[in-house]
Amino acid sequence: MKNIVLIGMPGAGKSTIGVLLAKSMLMDFVDTDLLIQKKFSDSLCGIIAERGVEEFLGIENDVICENDFQNCVVATGGSAVYGREAMEKLRANGTAVYLKLSPEELERRIDNIHTRGIAMNEGTTIAALYAERSPLYEKYADITVDCEGMTAEQCVDVIAKKVRA
Repeated sequence: MKNIVLIGMPGAGKSTIGVLLAKSMLMDFVDTDLLIQKKFSDSLCGIIAERGVEEFLGIENDVICENDFQNCVVATGGSAVYGREAMEKLRANGTAVYLKLSPEELERRIDNIHTRGIAMNEGTTIAALYAERSPLYEKYADITVDCEGMTAEQCVDVIAKKVRA
C-alpha cells in the first residue's frame, strides 16, 4: 500500500491522528519532526532559534528527502509544504491528506506557540500563517479532510474510507 502523508497546520492533529491511523491501517508511523530532532539532537524550537526559519526549512526538506518511507503513515511538520522536493518525494509513493481546520480552532488548540517549534517569523500570527500555507496544503493534497468538530477517531475513519476508495 502507498504511504499516507498527513499535511496541515500545527495543531491540526497530524501526529495524534497519524498514530491512530497507522494502527487502524496496519502501517508503520513516522513523524518527520521527530526525525529532525533525532538527527540534530535538539528540539525544533532550539534548531529554529539557533539556525533561523529559512535554514530550518532547508533542513526539513533534506531530512524528508533522505528517508525512504515504505508502508507508513507519515506525519509531516506543518512547514513541510515549503519543500518542493520533499513534497514531490512524499507524493511519489504516497497519498497526501490535508487535515483542514479553521484558524480559530487552530488558535484554540495551540497554547504553546513560542515553545512548540513552529517555523514562523517573529510577530506572525496563526491566522497569517494559515493564509500563507493553506494554498500550499491545497496544492499538494490528494485528499482534504475537514476535521472541524470531529474527534481524532472520527478523522481516522474518514481518512481510512477515502484512502481505500
